[in-house]
Amino acid sequence: MENQKTSSKKIMLNYGLILGFAGIFINVAVFAMGQTYNPHWAVGVIGIIVTIAIIVLGIKKVKEQNEGFLTLGEALKTGLGIALISGLIGTVYTLIFTNFIEPEYYTRLLEIQQQKILETYPNFTDEQLETSMEMTKKMTGPVITSAVAIIGSLFIGFIISLIGGLIMKKSNEEITSI
Repeated sequence: MENQKTSSKKIMLNYGLILGFAGIFINVAVFAMGQTYNPHWAVGVIGIIVTIAIIVLGIKKVKEQNEGFLTLGEALKTGLGIALISGLIGTVYTLIFTNFIEPEYYTRLLEIQQQKILETYPNFTDEQLETSMEMTKKMTGPVITSAVAIIGSLFIGFIISLIGGLIMKKSNEEITSI
């Protein structure tokens, strides 16, 4: 049983690292193409597909190591572990990116937000725009961005793990009741 726990943790670590570095690769590619502030919608779709694939593969690996058996709890634990490790790696990358590679990231992001607000709501008063920008500034700092990234990663990981776990679960009781 102890061996199973160790291998489960190893699977979470390995697949979490793979997913984290896949996310970094996608972000570096977007940056290299000059699309950091306005990425194509396909980037998000690719990111979701990669996330689903890696979490499901990690859960499948746990099922294989358990001789074809998997509980929903094991699936959730594995998926959330993968998502947490990936989220932490992504957060570290984001902090490095916004502090060293693109130190003006948050300033430029605010400028782009302001332009989008003015385009979307041309009748905004200066007071409304200032209030909106203050709120945006509070929500785009490194601390809030990091927290939201980790929570978002865990949420997506939970949904994927729940669905994957429900599809792949198989217990000893199911076998003996047949």
